[in-house]
Order: sequence, then C-alpha cells, then structure tokens
Amino acid sequence: MDHIQKTGKLCRYGKIAGLEKPVSRMIFGTAIGPMIEGKNTDELLDAALAKGINTFDTARGYERAEESLGSWMKRRGNRDQVVIISKCGNCDSDGSVCVNRKVIETELAESLQALQTDYIDIYLLHRDDPKIPVSEMIDTLNELQKAGKIKVFGVSNWTHERIEEANSYAEEHHLQGFSVSSPHFGLAEQVADPWGGDCVTITGKQNEVARNWYQENQMPIIAYSSLARGLMAGRIKSSQEAQAVEILDPFCVKGYVCHDNFERLARCEELAEKKGCTVSQIALAWMFRQDLNIYVLVSTTRAFRLEENLRAFTVNLSEEENRYLNAGRKAAGFMSK
Repeated sequence: MDHIQKTGKLCRYGKIAGLEKPVSRMIFGTAIGPMIEGKNTDELLDAALAKGINTFDTARGYERAEESLGSWMKRRGNRDQVVIISKCGNCDSDGSVCVNRKVIETELAESLQALQTDYIDIYLLHRDDPKIPVSEMIDTLNELQKAGKIKVFGVSNWTHERIEEANSYAEEHHLQGFSVSSPHFGLAEQVADPWGGDCVTITGKQNEVARNWYQENQMPIIAYSSLARGLMAGRIKSSQEAQAVEILDPFCVKGYVCHDNFERLARCEELAEKKGCTVSQIALAWMFRQDLNIYVLVSTTRAFRLEENLRAFTVNLSEEENRYLNAGRKAAGFMSK
C-alpha cells in the first residue's frame, strides 16, 4: 500500500485515521532555539506552510515553543489549515518520568492555553511510565478525545510491546487505542540514549523485530532525529570523524557518533555526488524508501533548508542503493566500485 500521497507541491501527504486533514510526510519540528525562547518565527513558519508542510510538532517540554506556534496561528488565523502534534509527560533533568492521569490532564490544559486552541490534532505521551498501568493512560486519553480536546492520540519513545499491551486493553474494553508512534528512526543508528528517560529507537540490527512489527501493522511512524541531529544534514563530513566532538552538539555526539555512522555518511556523500543532490536529501530519501508508514521530523532555522529537505521526495534510490546506504557495498551486492 502506498502511503505517500502527492499534490502539486514537492511535499507529500498521508492519511492518519481519525483526522480529516492530510498530514504532511515532512513535519516541522519546533524544538529550535528561537521557538524555545518564545521568539517571533512567523517568517519561518509562513515559509513552511507555503511549501506544503502543514504539520508542526511541539511539546509541553519544549519551553516556550508552544507559545510561539500558538501566537503565529493566532496572528495568521490559520488553525484550520495546520495539523498540530503536541506531547505531555517528558522526562525530568534526572531522567525520571511520570505519566499518569493528572500529568496528562494538566499538561494538555497547559498546551491548549499556550497554543491558543481548543483541540490538538495528534496528542502523544512523550515517554512511557512503566509504573502506570496502560489502562489509566488509555482511559484518560479516551475521555479527553470524547471531550473534543484531542483528535488522535499516540506515544513517543514506547516499545512496540508496550503499545501492543495498551491497544489490547483498548480493544478488550471497546476503546480507542494508540494510533501513531514516534520513535527514533533514520539512516544513522542511535547508539546511546541522547536525552535520558529511556528514548526508544528502531534502528540497528537489534531492533529488527520492532521494525518488522511496524511494517506488518503499518502504524504511522513520526520519526524524530531523522537526520541524527545534524550528522546526516551536512554539518560534518565523513573525513572529519576525529573532529566530531568539536563540530557536533553533545546530544548528537552521545547518540549518533560512531564509526559505522560515519561509514553511512560516506556512502551518502558518494551517492549525493553521483545524483547531484545533498547528503540530507539522500538520507531522507532512504527513509521514504523503507516499507514503513513514515513521517519525518525535520527542524531548521533557515527557510531555504525547507526547500532543500523537500527535494528529498524527488530523489530516486534503486533497491541496490537502498541496501548499500545502510549495509555497505558487499551486503548490497555491489561487485565493484
């Protein structure tokens, strides 16, 4: 089943059950400096929407990003045109997590006020809290959905086993289960938890079972850190592995800097030169080449990067190139360079 719906613009769209609006396959992430600080980012957000990116990801834990996004929607009067993703229950600075009824209800009320809206299109639990039974979370979210405060709900950084547990409970009790999931996914493998709070990735051989589950169920994946916090976005060259600590931010270094990822970066550089495009376009095109129901989160403070990222939709990768990017020449079946 093809989950990429085309329009006249570069951007492409998918359909998420429970939402009338189409959801752009490329999602603008608001966890960027100016928005976290609550600054006016109208020009940047205008550019995203004009280019067809109608979906914006934010969270209660992103300081003043919700306020910045809400003020823009208020000034532009465009709430009906955009899809808002927000989250509750982020981890504290010590990595501890609490996601119970009180947290969900309180943080949703705060998000609605900050965003200056009476509903959120897609509402996610930012982390899992294994201390809390899935029944409490599912019951609470169903009540909020019935009240019209959220349209669709899901999770971020949950294992597929825990999602199955929650959705089994929902089915048994004739309730709505989780409809979307937001783990880390991208060409670069996440080798350590960058932020704490048990971040979940579905990259790497050790997570093949999880990827197979998503492939079989075709649950929409909202993939965060799709460009590995800049590693796959042209901030560094494969020849600069020894300088990674000086060039990349600490979260990127902790989560994504390893030799295998620099090998993947080198293969991106090779194909980018061959195809006349950028490294980030190759890395994003690889994501859309997977048999997964993928939506990618990208963040930038520069409007021209939006167009650059969207051009990933025009990059065609053969099956051989697809395998080569992740696994190398021998595994992909290349006989010679």
